[in-house]
Amino acid sequence: MILYPAIDLKDGQCVRVLRGDLSTATIFNSSPADQAEVWMKAGFRWLHVVDLNGSVAGHVVNGDAVEAILKAVSIPVQLGGGIRSLANIEQWIKHGVSRVILGTAAVRDPALVKTAARLWPEQIAVSVDVRGGRVAVEGWTEDSGLDAVTVAKRFEDVGVCSLIVTDIDRDGALLGFNVEVFGALADAVRIPVIAAGGLASVRDIERLAAWEGAPISGAVLGKALYAGTITPAEALAAAA
Repeated sequence: MILYPAIDLKDGQCVRVLRGDLSTATIFNSSPADQAEVWMKAGFRWLHVVDLNGSVAGHVVNGDAVEAILKAVSIPVQLGGGIRSLANIEQWIKHGVSRVILGTAAVRDPALVKTAARLWPEQIAVSVDVRGGRVAVEGWTEDSGLDAVTVAKRFEDVGVCSLIVTDIDRDGALLGFNVEVFGALADAVRIPVIAAGGLASVRDIERLAAWEGAPISGAVLGKALYAGTITPAEALAAAA
């Protein structure tokens, strides 16, 4: 299982928010690039970077911070938040992003995702952000009216490399993973699932690994890492 420490960007800084509400932002590092180096040196093999301002605005806002991260680390980066055109995708891949995450676009413009997955095989991921059983869009500010399986199945067999499934109701709250949410989607589709939202302890990683259905390929670590309820060494050992 691959672990993805999260670097959420708001106003050029590394923050954590509760359930996607930008007004709850707590700054953990004023230099996202420095934070990226910390996670790389701790032994993580990937980074999960999200432009929170961009998710709401519908276009990239924290581009300078993303570029600084890309220059600071030698491990692959997956990036989401406000990326909603082929030109945006191409721009970030040329800048060195290894995987581009499309969320709102996956609901509003599935043809864009399919085209991107064809043009950049294994470099396009879909973000499926779930609140109350339905997928949220526009930086989690709007309810799409669609369930997660409906959205995910749109992208089977088109080259999408992974689904990043976020349990919004638990995101940033340290309530523990609702493993059934992630496992049910992993069982329903053939695209690898990365779990996000709610991780609180090593036990959550162990429970993901023990899921008896389709394997869950990875997990995003956010508040638990920053708050110190789980250490990088503990997390990596559990995932291994």
